Amino acid sequence: MSAPVIGSTRPAGVETIPIIDFGSQYAQLIARRVREAGAFSILVAPDVTVEHLKSLEPAGIILSGGPASIDEPGAPRCDPAILDMGIPVLGICYGMQLGCHLLGATIERAEACEYGRAKLMIQRAAGLFEHLPQDMTVWMSHGDQVGDLPDEFEVIAATDTCPAAAVMHHERRFYGLQFHPEVTHTPHGIDLLRNFLYEVCGCRGTWRMADFMETQCSLLPDLVGKRRVICGLSGGVDSSVVAALLARAIGDRLTCIFVDNGLLRKNERGLVESTFKDHFDIDLRVVDAADEFLGDLAGVEDPQEKRRLIGHRFIDCFRKAADEVAADGGDPVHFLAQGTLYPDVIESGHGHAGTAANIKLHHNVGGLPDELGFELIEPLRDLFKDEVRALGEVLGLPSHVVWRHPFPGPGLAVRVLGDITPDRLDLLRECDEIVLDEIVSANLYRSTNQVFAVLLPVKSVGVMGDGRTYDSVVAVRAVETQDFMTADWARIPYDVLATISNRIINEVKGVNRVVYDISSKPPATIEWE
Repeated sequence: MSAPVIGSTRPAGVETIPIIDFGSQYAQLIARRVREAGAFSILVAPDVTVEHLKSLEPAGIILSGGPASIDEPGAPRCDPAILDMGIPVLGICYGMQLGCHLLGATIERAEACEYGRAKLMIQRAAGLFEHLPQDMTVWMSHGDQVGDLPDEFEVIAATDTCPAAAVMHHERRFYGLQFHPEVTHTPHGIDLLRNFLYEVCGCRGTWRMADFMETQCSLLPDLVGKRRVICGLSGGVDSSVVAALLARAIGDRLTCIFVDNGLLRKNERGLVESTFKDHFDIDLRVVDAADEFLGDLAGVEDPQEKRRLIGHRFIDCFRKAADEVAADGGDPVHFLAQGTLYPDVIESGHGHAGTAANIKLHHNVGGLPDELGFELIEPLRDLFKDEVRALGEVLGLPSHVVWRHPFPGPGLAVRVLGDITPDRLDLLRECDEIVLDEIVSANLYRSTNQVFAVLLPVKSVGVMGDGRTYDSVVAVRAVETQDFMTADWARIPYDVLATISNRIINEVKGVNRVVYDISSKPPATIEWE
């Protein structure tokens, strides 16, 4: 049975747009676009009830796209009564087809399937298309489309091959788009979504990080009371923001636990200690456990086994630390705070049953807390990464913490491929520091989203100083991404890559070859293990 979870709560009075997810690869992107436009969004399952939707006090509702066809067995549906709530509803792609179908339209196979860019010709400029060009480029991806429409519908835009590319229903406040406004390939898509929010739904743009922070700071003291909270602090953006938020909200009821597992980047421990002891009045406990972690990992090469062993050792470290905190303060630890984010919840299939595939198991979405027996506090679980960074800035975290690239929970254990030894870890630390140093020097750190070095389990022949070498190979990985669910390799300038390679080979003893990873996600993952 899972440990109880207390998640984040939207500030009172914030306009909310539930997004009913029918399995679209773009559903999370729709949510991001809505929040960027100033309204709070949340993904819900197709079987969401009208009563639950009403409890969210929605300003509008969006029906996402999806891979299914309306008439195929098992195609997802929503309660038709949602269209009777008197609230504006925007259907996108499959969501448009489903809404139109529920309101009496026919859905048919398109004579010419549209995949890619298309020219949209607007026939009614008011409402959704207010202040937009008469003709605009949109991104299509469909094989089905709306056919015959009841008289209550009006076609408001079309393409050459899709006569009803955008429609509206005059009585039910339903709007449908056969194209995807949320993707960058639809240049005016964000303007269209803003029109839905502001022109159709009457939103005022009330979603602000400062309001979110104040709401959390008012709720958390009542939730925690006089009980104690521990927070696993890794030094990454997510856990740092959680720690800063809780420090502001509950003060001395919080203790942060930083585990030095011997798998950290160079000078990582010092950075965390200086940041949180110098900038915040936080009870920070550092657990020295490098010997234990490295002992567990000795001779282990399988990445999943590495993760399992590291997870179990973290359990022991947190359990002992919690006992020490309780002994010092006289009160048992009741809560564990984690930096779980909305993409973590969605990727792990916990966001809404039945639509989100379980892409991977996150260490902070189930597993670890169950064994510890704490009640969970996850104040960021409704936020995306960019929103967490914005919250960190509001909380006054230093910019070098707010804008840090992600670092994996298992640390360098999944960047030292193969056997993990102190010597191989030290070698990778030196290489990684050079990579980041040159990326920062070239002013590329903020334009890339994750950059790091990987030590490969192979050696290669080289020539150095007229002598033959047989040394290690290091890979450099740099990616650009919006949500870390997909990513493209970063086009780092050749001169920067050359400097990185020359410095590593000249300054790090034991490396004679540097390679650059040009794989995108998918099919590759961002981390190598």
